[in-house]
Order: sequence, then structure tokens, then C-alpha cells
Amino acid sequence: MAGRPSVSPFPDRMRPEDVGLSADLRFFKAREAAEGKTPTITHTTIYKSENFSMVILFLPPNAVIPLHNHPGMTVFSKLLLGSMHIKSYDWAGPGPDPATSGANSLPDDRLRLAELVVDDVFTAPCDTSVLYPTAGGNMHRFKAIASCAVLDILGPPYSIEEDRDCTYYTEIPYSHQPSSDLVDNEQERRRLAWLKEIDMPKELKMCSVAYGGPPISDR
Repeated sequence: MAGRPSVSPFPDRMRPEDVGLSADLRFFKAREAAEGKTPTITHTTIYKSENFSMVILFLPPNAVIPLHNHPGMTVFSKLLLGSMHIKSYDWAGPGPDPATSGANSLPDDRLRLAELVVDDVFTAPCDTSVLYPTAGGNMHRFKAIASCAVLDILGPPYSIEEDRDCTYYTEIPYSHQPSSDLVDNEQERRRLAWLKEIDMPKELKMCSVAYGGPPISDR
């Protein structure tokens, strides 16, 4: 597409109207929740290149994106609309070493110690958060309190061929495992959890739609 960019390349400057958003969009309707069903999360890619992609996620009330990561990617994430609870973790140490048993791993190598980074409710407008490949809350969970739209800029973009595909996790309280006596400080213990890799949850319902907002230029 020719011409100047229709939206700012800097997430902090972006507003809902820059990408054609309003709270009236059908993606935010929560008929499933009213019927006792799992709400569907909708996503659209507004731009993609070899270096990065720009994606918007639409979450109706009570929709949940389970705990997952963005391996090898730096992610700029900005809540454009709504209110959501975010819980995020970073690994508490290096990956499990099969030759040793340390404070950051258990004999079951599917379990790994993580440290809580964020556990709070955010309401738009708010600042952009930056998730680095190994820091900043790279593993996170979203739950929509009110209808939400989240802009994610991922660099580089997802690529299964290059091992950049997200992994899902379940949390196990730190105190529920035999190694829970490795940390004495109670406040620190409350910030720790064991994470276990799981398959993509069957209850997660996501669908993709074509971007229908203002055009994005790559110039």
C-alpha cells in the first residue's frame, strides 16, 4: 500500500480509533458466557513482515487466554480498550539440568520454577508493556473483566519452522511440591510457582478474522 502509515508505529501513541475500534464491535458480545459457554476470543493480523507482526486480540467479558509464552520473541503489548486481569511470570532460574537437581527444577523435567512478575487488573488507557524473550513476564495469562482489545507487536513473528510457537502452562503452588523447603522467606515463597507444560487447553476457543480497519503502510 502506498502513502504514509495510517497508525503510529509506537504502541504508546496508539488509540482505539487508529485501528477502527469501538466498544460496539460484535467481537465483544458475550452470548456464550450468558449461555454458560466458553467465550470465543477473536484475533486479527493488521500487519506482518519477516521482522514483526501486529495483532489485535478481542476478548469479550470473562474470556481467558491461558498461561502461555512467546519463545524467542520480544512483545510490545498495549491494552487499547476495556479492563483485564493479567498474571505473568518469568523463569526463576536457568532450565532444568538433567545431571543435577537444583532449586529451580524438580526430577520431573516438565516442572520448572517461575517467579511472579504481575498479578493485577489493568484498565485502558494504560502504558505499553514490553515482554522480552526471557524477562518482563513472558509467560502470561489474560482474563477480560470488561470487553477488551489488546494490541500485540511481536518481533520476530510466530514461526513453527523456527521454533517460535507458544507453549501453554498450568500453575502448581510452590508449597505443593517436595522442594518447597528450598526458600525460607514467606513473601518470596508467595511469588513462586511451579509451571508445567500442557497441551493447548481444549476449552480455548479462538477464531481469526480479516483486518477491517484503516490501512497500514510499510513505508
